[in-house]
Amino acid sequence: MFLSFASTLLAQSSDWIAPTIDWHALAPELVLVAGINIVLFLDLSLEASKKWAMATITGFVLLGAFIPVVTLAVIGDGTRSMFDGRYVVDDYALILKALFLLVGYVVVLMSQTELEEGGYYQGEFYVLLLSSVLGMVMMASARDLVSIFIALELLSIPAYMMAAWRKRDEKSNEAGIKYYLLGVFASAILLYGMSLLYGATGSTLLTDIGAALSDGDLIGLEVVAVVFVIAGFAFKISAVPFHSWAPDTYEGAPTPVTAFFSVATKAAGFVALMTIIFIAFPGADDVYEPMIWVMAVLTMTVGNVMALRQTNIVRMLAYSSISQGGFILMALAFAGSPDATGAALNAVIVYLLVYAFMNLGAFAVVIAVSRKTHSGEISSFGGLFSYAPGLAVAMTVFFASLAGIPPFAGWFAKFNAFRAVLDAGTTSAYVMAAIAAVNTVIAAAYYMRVLRVVWVEDVPDGDTSPVNPPAPVVAALVITVIGTIVLGVFPDLVARFGDIDSLTGAFGG
Repeated sequence: MFLSFASTLLAQSSDWIAPTIDWHALAPELVLVAGINIVLFLDLSLEASKKWAMATITGFVLLGAFIPVVTLAVIGDGTRSMFDGRYVVDDYALILKALFLLVGYVVVLMSQTELEEGGYYQGEFYVLLLSSVLGMVMMASARDLVSIFIALELLSIPAYMMAAWRKRDEKSNEAGIKYYLLGVFASAILLYGMSLLYGATGSTLLTDIGAALSDGDLIGLEVVAVVFVIAGFAFKISAVPFHSWAPDTYEGAPTPVTAFFSVATKAAGFVALMTIIFIAFPGADDVYEPMIWVMAVLTMTVGNVMALRQTNIVRMLAYSSISQGGFILMALAFAGSPDATGAALNAVIVYLLVYAFMNLGAFAVVIAVSRKTHSGEISSFGGLFSYAPGLAVAMTVFFASLAGIPPFAGWFAKFNAFRAVLDAGTTSAYVMAAIAAVNTVIAAAYYMRVLRVVWVEDVPDGDTSPVNPPAPVVAALVITVIGTIVLGVFPDLVARFGDIDSLTGAFGG
């Protein structure tokens, strides 16, 4: 069965090539492919003293890929389907493509100075970053098990190498090895689940799988397939109990790479999980809902409790990222409820968009401050307001948003997630809401603990010389601060992006 699934890609190749290709719909991917080749060629051609240009070129490539996304959204004529429905460009896909490209651009800004000063291989790094973003952009449009798996591997394999980018650092090497080994294991589980799905339904197309499972009367083979697929994606989103790689990988990887993992790769995992649940598993809600319910409770609780114990801010943000994933999962736990389907989809998309701004911003502050303190300990942020008030205010904005405090964007993301749960109107939904409310308070405790250090405590070494963050990091901070504040004050700007009525293409409608 596994070999039969693997050979399906070749067997279906004639169906994929036959339809006319919509070049406009594929423009973002084509720009990224061209950009990867340009960056690679220039890296081979430029002298070492001019390698700084790699970051600028990579930024232009990402912005260039953003342009067709905007034009498709503004002047597009609805859903565009290619390769027999296996690759779809609709409003749902465009929103997520824009998210991935924006995250990639901000990460480039955060990475530029560190790569230049650290003596890292800049060209190779940006090629890997663009390749990973390409996989994420493809994931947003993938509507077939094969295309989803290819996109997942395309975004994951470069990430394994980026985690170990500090080649002479033991922790970075450990991070890369752990991420790689556990990632391969998770991919094997996912691929096995996909092969079982193919064997049970006779198709890799998500709409066909959804039709085959629509009656809800699943046989044992189909139940096992659903469980394995959910478990495979649970690793990518670092859901408990599949989270063991995240803290060590986040701490050991370069900080900009950690920011990329905590936002982009997590979002890509959620996008794949969300697409499969809403399109392929509408009749399997009795299987996936209890599984996701348990994972959501464990993820937010374990993430928060472990974050309370951390003294290293990157490790704390790693567990914070895990707990934030739990809040996103709690909406997906009720995706099969007729009264909560639209709200659940809305909640996940809105949360991913908001989370990108506030979490990237928090890591940008960490990068700026650590250039002066050369430490990742929370205590090293003592008295930050006394010598870097701008960074202290920015940190307050991001951490207050992560805690869900108005008027910053995080409050609306959490509000939407709670609304999706309560719309289900079941006992399990009310229990979930109560657990999430307790976890919101716990999360606020460790966010406020850091802010107390920033605003109240003394500078540890008495050094109050100002922090001078590089211009690219300042630009990243400006983008993320504006996004966090604007989306909190004007939530309607982002709320409409998650409207289920505008995403009918995602359901083959």
